[in-house]
Formats: sequence, C-alpha cells, structure tokens
Amino acid sequence: MGGYKNKEGYPDPTAGEAIGTVAKEERKEERERNAAVTTLITMLKQIISLTGFELVGRIVLKDKVTGKEYR
Repeated sequence: MGGYKNKEGYPDPTAGEAIGTVAKEERKEERERNAAVTTLITMLKQIISLTGFELVGRIVLKDKVTGKEYR
C-alpha cells in the first residue's frame, strides 16, 4: 500500500501517522471494553448460578459512555 493520501491525492505521511495512532488507541480501548464486558457477563452468570437460578435468555448490556450495546 502507498500510505495515507490527502483529499487531493498527494501522500501525507504526517497525517497518516496521526490517524494511524488514533485508530490504534481506539482499537486498544475497544479490546479493553470487550474484555470488561466478558468478565462482567461471566460474573453475572456465576452470581445467578450461586443464588439457585438459571439464565434462560440473553444478557444485553448498553455502555453508558459510548451507547454501544453488547449482546
């Protein structure tokens, strides 16, 4: 690949590097949120089981910050 190009089609490595850095950080934050959701659901299932109940439906969570729903 030729790297990032501006809207006129010229190479713009500085902007490309900045955009790449931001995208990398966003992917890292998303992985951390996904790990937190997985841990939370596991804990909820354990609590449900310990109290003598069984989960029979899906757990749907909504992130208050991003608004993203996890199913």
